[in-house]
Amino acid sequence: MSSETAAPTSVSTHILDTSVGRPADGVALTLSVRSGSGAAWSAHGASATDADGRCKDLPALPDGTTHVRLDFAVEEYFLSEKHRSPDRNRPDQQAEEQQDAPRVRDSGVFFPEVAITFAVKPGEHYHVPLLLNPFGYSVYRGS
Repeated sequence: MSSETAAPTSVSTHILDTSVGRPADGVALTLSVRSGSGAAWSAHGASATDADGRCKDLPALPDGTTHVRLDFAVEEYFLSEKHRSPDRNRPDQQAEEQQDAPRVRDSGVFFPEVAITFAVKPGEHYHVPLLLNPFGYSVYRGS
């Protein structure tokens, strides 16, 4: 298959805020690429998650891309009202605090950004979901 007819290599992502059980809306992210482990990163695209927590409008990757980095700017999201569960704001529906949770937490955001780096092969699609909460995150290759 020639490079003119080969399927483009592409990336999509979504974020689920597991602490509130909802998609993370409005999280800015950037897409960077490089060709080879020692090569410099090059910015290739930027977007933000939609109301469903998805980002489907990232550009196809340039030929020769071997590694991709997604940088999620999660600090603004965690500081916004979007992160707060509606039930947490109502005193009559406050959930019991977790028994082993620290009583005092620092007021800052623990993970102000999340950077995910992964290898790619030509012609494949990579869907990389981010499962996010204020004190941890997980990613995987989705479909």
